[in-house]
Amino acid sequence: MPNVIVHSLFTDFDINLFKSGKHYRLYEKLGSHLIEVDGVKGTYFSVWAPTAKSVSVIGNFNSWNPEDHKLNVRWDSSGIWEGFIPNIGKGEVYKYKIQSTNNDIWTEKADPFARYCEHPPRTASVVWTAEHDWKDEAWMGYRNDKNGLDKPYSVYEVHLGSWKKNAENKFMTYKEFAEDLVSYVKEMGYTHVEFMPIMEYPYDPSWGYQLTGYFAPTSRFGAPEDFKLLVDTFHQNDIGVILDWVPSHFPEDAHGLGFFDGSNLYEHPDRRKGYHTDWKSLIFNYGRNEVRAFLISNALFWLDQFHVDGLRVDAVASMLYLDYSREEGEWEPNIYGNNENLEAISFIRELNEAVYSNFEGVQTIAEESTAFSGVSKPVEHGGLGFGMKWMMGWMHDTLEFFKKEAIYRRHHMNDLTFGMTYTFTEHFMLPFSHDEVVYGKQSLVYRMPGDEWQRFANLRLLFGYMFTHPGTKLMFMGGEFGQTSEWNFEQSLEWHLLKYEGHKGIQDFVKDLNHLYKGSPALYEKQFSPEGFQWIDYSDHENSVLTYVRKGHDDKNDLIIACNFTPVPRENYRIGMPKKGKLKEILNSDDKKYGGGGNLNTNIKTSTKAAHGHKKSIEITIPPLGIVILR
Repeated sequence: MPNVIVHSLFTDFDINLFKSGKHYRLYEKLGSHLIEVDGVKGTYFSVWAPTAKSVSVIGNFNSWNPEDHKLNVRWDSSGIWEGFIPNIGKGEVYKYKIQSTNNDIWTEKADPFARYCEHPPRTASVVWTAEHDWKDEAWMGYRNDKNGLDKPYSVYEVHLGSWKKNAENKFMTYKEFAEDLVSYVKEMGYTHVEFMPIMEYPYDPSWGYQLTGYFAPTSRFGAPEDFKLLVDTFHQNDIGVILDWVPSHFPEDAHGLGFFDGSNLYEHPDRRKGYHTDWKSLIFNYGRNEVRAFLISNALFWLDQFHVDGLRVDAVASMLYLDYSREEGEWEPNIYGNNENLEAISFIRELNEAVYSNFEGVQTIAEESTAFSGVSKPVEHGGLGFGMKWMMGWMHDTLEFFKKEAIYRRHHMNDLTFGMTYTFTEHFMLPFSHDEVVYGKQSLVYRMPGDEWQRFANLRLLFGYMFTHPGTKLMFMGGEFGQTSEWNFEQSLEWHLLKYEGHKGIQDFVKDLNHLYKGSPALYEKQFSPEGFQWIDYSDHENSVLTYVRKGHDDKNDLIIACNFTPVPRENYRIGMPKKGKLKEILNSDDKKYGGGGNLNTNIKTSTKAAHGHKKSIEITIPPLGIVILR
């Protein structure tokens, strides 16, 4: 029997789809697959390497000798090498040894479609099947409703390597996260969890944003089936799972995608389009059909095989613009003479069309920092087709405002109100992400001015303002209890802080905000519509007070919100009422149970005194650095 038996999983139709960039399930064909041929068990290997002179599978099973198991090139000019190797089973480690026609260059590569990788720093691929008996039928059946744009969407962003360490100060496992992390996210009331990249990556300080194993959950925390268990457990607890996904760039590591077969296969050959000087990484060639099929297949792989509910797409701005982070002369305009990357824009649109046409109840979310128009508008209406977009401008302006001493805030209220001029131009998610608590920016609580009491009051006010502002929400781990140190990917969060009243108060307040958000239709039913928001008064700069209404479909659910951005309590503060009715205070950030001073409001009566253009009004106390929510 020959070492490599001629065999293929590809049909002619598969090849035509692949060449045209329309094969969105390449993971079913390329890579390593445990199969049986003529009664013999083994593994089928296939890899795309069009400039190769020869491709061999090497591993422990042949002492890493490239002469023993040479794959066969297909006859159809697809550039695919394939073959069946008998008696290669689950758990076998392997790489591809590729000899290129390009000056006889040799490369030794991990499998781009590997389902499992060796634990870094080892870099080989592993033959694997991730068997899991899914128990999330209920969630998958109704997630189309749960994940809708008119539903509450409060996301807890997590870096698995540093959320919490085990007793030996080592990484927890996917199985341990399925107990500890799931129960915590559920208790805190978040609707979704978002994982910073869990696809295999070689370098811990990259936080996972430099990928080498696009189809493999990182082995740092366990096997692929263990990650399926984690997703499944979240679903069984009514919590959606979002993955950070990185189609914008990839590292030059020797075993990765770069210069894969001795040519610029995955990366753009023109360094002006194919290399990020900021990140020292390579940029995908979005104009190459097979590369588009690779990336879209990868996006669909996580939605299909791992039941993931959404993808947060990283660094979209870097994809959209040819001159992103480049000086004059370092980029070339497109055919229309401007700076838009037409190939990347076309790819993004195709990606979103593929995602939404193949899966119900999922969302794609763009991390996009520019004023590019129509990011969350449907493709058929000229947009990019994302479900949501991060509201980076709001995040920046809000944090800049909050770090100012209270005495100066009256001169900068426009930093808070300006966002409402464009809030409804996109489906915005309000993010306080990991990027805001690193590289000398300080933790959120330590960006707040004043003494310790004022820092905590400011942070509660910040979160209250965020949850009552139109848009969905995202909060990076540690912020929910006022972590004092900047995030350090090598260390656990500072869970010991919860023994202090201020930190426990922040955590309890965030928990109550999440439950309020989920239980208040006025905060989510029209969160992307101007009909869901109404100013009462945004002009009281002298007192640094904002008052506004949030609305749902039924006006009985309307909420009145008042924010005081100074440490001076505003007593007997008159607020115009859009309509008559009894009011009840349903949340007050100054409640003593949160560490506040206890300036609460009871027995709120509507007066016939006119205010703010309304015939009726109320008088309340707005506590220092506080937010009051009335129903």
